[in-house]
Amino acid sequence: MNVVARWFHQLASPPIFDRFTARWAPWCYALAAVLLGVGIWQALFAVPADYQQGDSFRILYIHVPSAWMSLFVFGLMAVYAAIALIWRIKICEILAMACAPIGAAFTVITLLTGSIWGKPMWGAWWDWDPRLTTELILLFLYLGVIGLYQAIDDRRQA
Repeated sequence: MNVVARWFHQLASPPIFDRFTARWAPWCYALAAVLLGVGIWQALFAVPADYQQGDSFRILYIHVPSAWMSLFVFGLMAVYAAIALIWRIKICEILAMACAPIGAAFTVITLLTGSIWGKPMWGAWWDWDPRLTTELILLFLYLGVIGLYQAIDDRRQA
């Protein structure tokens, strides 16, 4: 078996996965904190105001990444769920269900920041644009997945 394939196969075991994440999590948190601080500084203080939108465009530094992440997490959740259904890898089911609240949070942030930005730009808090409606449907999908997972006691019957 290939070295990389063996490594991924070993990570499918929950004890090995827990040891791996316990070792790497502090480093990832520290790197994320540094990059978040630099990004917030750049977005709020270093970038000049837009000539048409003024300072209201700064919320887009939160809105656009959260919109991308809400869609990315949904795709990641679908991949994990497919792997869990096809190959019965337990860690993928756990990861798929761990993605749902994170994706729902990003979707709520996207909808809220979009509404806050839309009021001064469009004059309305909500517009039935297909992108906005799709993001709202995505929130309902996340909430439905979370609700269904909580409603079923025996996971094997689901």
